[in-house]
Amino acid sequence: MKSKTADRIATGVFVAIAIIIISILVGLFSYILVNGFKHISWEFLTTPSSNIRAGGGIRDQLFNSFYILLITMIIAIPLGVGGGIYMAEYAKPGKITDIIRSCIEVLASLPSIVIGMFGLLMFVNITGWGYTIIGGALALTVFNLPVIVRVSEDSIRNVPRDLKEASLALGITHWHTIKTVLLPSAFPSILTGIILAAGRVFGEAAALLFTAGLSTPRLDYANWNPFSDQSPLNIFRPAETLAVHIWSVNTQGLIPDVEAVSNGSAAVLVISVLLFNLLARWIGRIITKKMTAN
Repeated sequence: MKSKTADRIATGVFVAIAIIIISILVGLFSYILVNGFKHISWEFLTTPSSNIRAGGGIRDQLFNSFYILLITMIIAIPLGVGGGIYMAEYAKPGKITDIIRSCIEVLASLPSIVIGMFGLLMFVNITGWGYTIIGGALALTVFNLPVIVRVSEDSIRNVPRDLKEASLALGITHWHTIKTVLLPSAFPSILTGIILAAGRVFGEAAALLFTAGLSTPRLDYANWNPFSDQSPLNIFRPAETLAVHIWSVNTQGLIPDVEAVSNGSAAVLVISVLLFNLLARWIGRIITKKMTAN
């Protein structure tokens, strides 16, 4: 086969694959948005859910989703990026490093239901906290930490070594080189990994079933005392997220408008993920410009 013919065939195959992927995404998003967008209203977003009556909203579940995401990212990002820096810059090749890398890969391959069972044992039973936001956030940290560590490590390793060597040749310390040369150059890729991890937090239900619970207490959004049982900021209260709410409504729901609540919640979840991704990338571009002075 001539090289030009092989090139045309390869181009056609990859274009076809791209079209198939785009078609699947467009079809999936269209189905969710078309069926769910008509059920979204201001009342749907700002009223609490109901287990019996029709017309309930998703106010608490929507807040819980973003709040658990925030708590999870506060814990996971420093640990994940720090682990990536260690693996890329400080870990010496050898058996110990290979064991650590293998543990990270095994952890990344664990099903979320297993992470949920681990969280139930560690963060619910042993600690005695019960179903809490912090328990769910810690379980999701365990779930997402391998992704952030691997992405951070690969991003730092992919920075041209000439930049690092030039910085060290000027007498700049190793840590200052990491902080001012490697991390700014690797930041866009690290941000992509963080966004992927955040998307998993939004859509995760199995791990949260066993750690954050299936219910939300009555909340007073004017109460900002994080130690109050009715405060939405209390991290030691149960919290049903949007993904868990969709699962709960579809499997255990007794309300007459199960389909409307489920479809509306799914559409809100997809729109929230899209808006979060766009916002994170916009903020990431601003931070990258400030860090690299470009």
